[in-house]
Amino acid sequence: MTKAILALNAGSSSIKFAAYRVDREYPGLSLICRGLLDRHASSAGFTIKDAVGKILDQAQSASGDQTDPMSSLLPQLQRILGKDVLTAVGHRIVHGGARFSAPILIQGDVLQQLDALTPLAPLHQPACLAPIRVLQRARPELAQVACFDTAFHRDMPSVYKRLPIPDIRDDIHRYGFHGLSFEYVAAQIGDPQKRTVIAHLGNGSSVCALQNGRSINTSMSLTPLDGLMMATRSGAIDPGLLLYLLESKGLSTQELKDLLYRESGLVGVSGVSSDMRTLLSASDQRSRLAVDQFCARAAEYIAVMAVSLGGLDRLVFTGGIGENSSQVRSEICYRIRWLGIELEEIENERSSSTISRPRCQIKVQVVPTDEEAMIAKHILLLLPSRL
Repeated sequence: MTKAILALNAGSSSIKFAAYRVDREYPGLSLICRGLLDRHASSAGFTIKDAVGKILDQAQSASGDQTDPMSSLLPQLQRILGKDVLTAVGHRIVHGGARFSAPILIQGDVLQQLDALTPLAPLHQPACLAPIRVLQRARPELAQVACFDTAFHRDMPSVYKRLPIPDIRDDIHRYGFHGLSFEYVAAQIGDPQKRTVIAHLGNGSSVCALQNGRSINTSMSLTPLDGLMMATRSGAIDPGLLLYLLESKGLSTQELKDLLYRESGLVGVSGVSSDMRTLLSASDQRSRLAVDQFCARAAEYIAVMAVSLGGLDRLVFTGGIGENSSQVRSEICYRIRWLGIELEEIENERSSSTISRPRCQIKVQVVPTDEEAMIAKHILLLLPSRL
């Protein structure tokens, strides 16, 4: 009998997932299948593919079906696993707060503690925690592990971690996010001595400065709102504007939250879409401005990270936009060409692993991220006796 583990990477409306067989020999895990669980009310369902991308199963919930698609996924997944016994499930949790700085078994009051962090990540935290509750009801015997996006940044130096305000509470400081993605990419690229900036660009976007393979600075802060312009989030914005909207324009806190989290960024500027692919193919001025602002903000923060490192040896693009949009990569790199970046445009168009010119003083790479694989590795390290 072999054992299997499941990694769940929950977003606000979908869950990426991957199942792995636990092997006794190196490397310890082999991919069985991966897929996407859609939780949109109008298109709820799932798709499961094998390790080489062949569709194994897919289903869509009937209109009006109130069943959580996570519940319908479990029996289908078990059928694919066959004799492999699902033993543990790992979850990407966006905010770990001050208490949680490493993967942890979900037991006792852990879930309640994570619930309490919802105000710091209102779009993400409830979505991350919902599958835990579904699995607790459906499969209470399963060990469940929380893996935190904030954990990778836990040792940032005080000069970048401390917020420039009076001490309020120990948990009010810069945390950073996308840690599982940065951790995975850092492991793939090696050469920790190189001064490296990783740009995770997608619906949510942030950059991270790596020194000796560790995060020393990042663009997100106490919440996932700070830093780069994103699909529907504003990124860094004048705090005086927020006070003005509250005090002079009469916005409620809920209206302000909706504005910053759901109505800003690419969709706010373009008025058309939050999808970079749609905006790149559009010809209107507002869509073009949204793309330009996204690239400009990303370039600015890459330069900020270079300052943190005292220079730059390597720039790595990852995430949905970073991995797939040659145009966005090209426009960002053009804005920081003064750092010594030169792209090999043919390789950039191909999204090759290295897209900079051979003699370029800064190496530019494209490295696909795999947060699910990182979650699975954390389960393996945390629960060796159960696996």
